[in-house]
Amino acid sequence: MKANPSSRPVAIWLLTGVFMIMVQVLLGGITRLTGSGLSITEWKPILGALPPMNEQDWNTAFEKYKQIGQYKFLNPHFSIADFKSIYFWEWLHRNWARFIGVVFAIPFVIFIIQKRFKNEMINPLFILFLLGALQGLIGWIMVASGLNEENIYVNHIRLAIHFISALGLLCYTFWFALQLLVPSQQVSINPSLRKLTWRILVVLIIQLIYGAFMAGHKAATISPTWPDMNGYAFPPNLFKQAHWLSNLTKNKLMVQFIHRGLAYLLLVLIVVWTWKAFKHSSSSLFNKTKWLPMALVLLQVLLGILTVISSPNMAPQHWGIFEWYAQLHQLVAMFLLISLVWMLYLIRSHNKPA
Repeated sequence: MKANPSSRPVAIWLLTGVFMIMVQVLLGGITRLTGSGLSITEWKPILGALPPMNEQDWNTAFEKYKQIGQYKFLNPHFSIADFKSIYFWEWLHRNWARFIGVVFAIPFVIFIIQKRFKNEMINPLFILFLLGALQGLIGWIMVASGLNEENIYVNHIRLAIHFISALGLLCYTFWFALQLLVPSQQVSINPSLRKLTWRILVVLIIQLIYGAFMAGHKAATISPTWPDMNGYAFPPNLFKQAHWLSNLTKNKLMVQFIHRGLAYLLLVLIVVWTWKAFKHSSSSLFNKTKWLPMALVLLQVLLGILTVISSPNMAPQHWGIFEWYAQLHQLVAMFLLISLVWMLYLIRSHNKPA
């Protein structure tokens, strides 16, 4: 697929989608941090766009929320006003997803009428549609994992799948836009740097999965100290679960230990990548932006530290310094991911098109 001036409106449409997906991920973070994710106990893709319209409807929705474990064990003190406050964020999160669908559909029809879609765009567009629809389904499967009388939060594994699939959609949309915007002469050849970029991306994806585990377990408070972990470099109880494999996903201390370790590994890898990148002089786009991963990973590490050490300030239905740091940490993680996808696009192993 080659950059073409006639495809620029399609590329702008796709970049608008990138922005909207990032907003959706941030809204998901707010929903999680405010404990709002289980407030809507039904999945109504169309009719659910409208909130309860009168007090009777609000009472009905509240009664359904009272049937699940989160209300019974965590929020039995809730009034209808408290319920409305958490309902808002989950409703906004779902409605923003619907809005993304509208923003996708209307220009899609217009571009068909204008015949802006080339033959080589058909398959990527179809994949884009499937990924978007799948993301909505995964979101509901995640929410459903907490709609019972035993659990007070959604399953952390399903949360991670929902998060990573959203980032996959983000990266795919961004890559598609780059194919339509970036001229082939802006692409440079450096097999070793491209291979290293791929390796860093793999480590980052694992790190993002563990970031979701941190969020799902609310694991920041298990060790709110830095650079040590409660006074230890290797804290005890890293393998307290009966099965060693369970420690990798269920043990909060181990989850945070791995999350920290991967952060240090990413920092080292990106320092090496930056050193190699500055030795390589190529396209103007690459030269102008090769500093981005280093700047972003430094900011991300700093925000991660601030998030952990401020975690004792976490309080239910309270938005404070910890929540701000956590949201910024998530935002910069997305920028770091996009910066590496950008570099991967600009660096090739050979001269074949993307």
